[in-house]
Amino acid sequence: MARVPLIQEQDHPELAEVMAKYAAGRRGKLINIYRMLLNSPALAESWFNHSNAIRWKTALDGRLREIAIIRLGHLVGSDYVLRQHVPALALADGLTLEECDALADWRSSKLFSERERAVLDYADTMTRDIKVPDAVFAAVKRHFDDRQIVELTVLIGSYNMNARVLTALELDLEPLAN
Repeated sequence: MARVPLIQEQDHPELAEVMAKYAAGRRGKLINIYRMLLNSPALAESWFNHSNAIRWKTALDGRLREIAIIRLGHLVGSDYVLRQHVPALALADGLTLEECDALADWRSSKLFSERERAVLDYADTMTRDIKVPDAVFAAVKRHFDDRQIVELTVLIGSYNMNARVLTALELDLEPLAN
């Protein structure tokens, strides 16, 4: 059970407009992360805008974004991140369920390209060690331009923050879709 209340529409009519905006931006449903964040409307707005920018306004392709996000979900044990992205978002961006499962132990898998493996190593290193050795960065640099590197780095850093917030506040999982 979440450690802070999840804001409900009927209890906060003053937030109806912003709740509708967040629901529209999240597949028509106000998801729990925004219900939780709306305990601080300014932070909810900032989070929403930042999340939209890192997911939809970058030069990174959707498959690559999902690979990084799902790997982070596995790496930090965030069931919320995994539930939000697998299967719906992952499949929509070209991953298979087999690939999503393989992201839990990607090093032993043959399913990922050299480019994707560079991203996975970068995500692992940023998450586990924070400091990225030159060799890991050089592998990323071979496949991406400066803009993409900045966007990938911010994506990985942002989802690390997301997972830590979700875990600390024990955010409830969304119900499984029917």
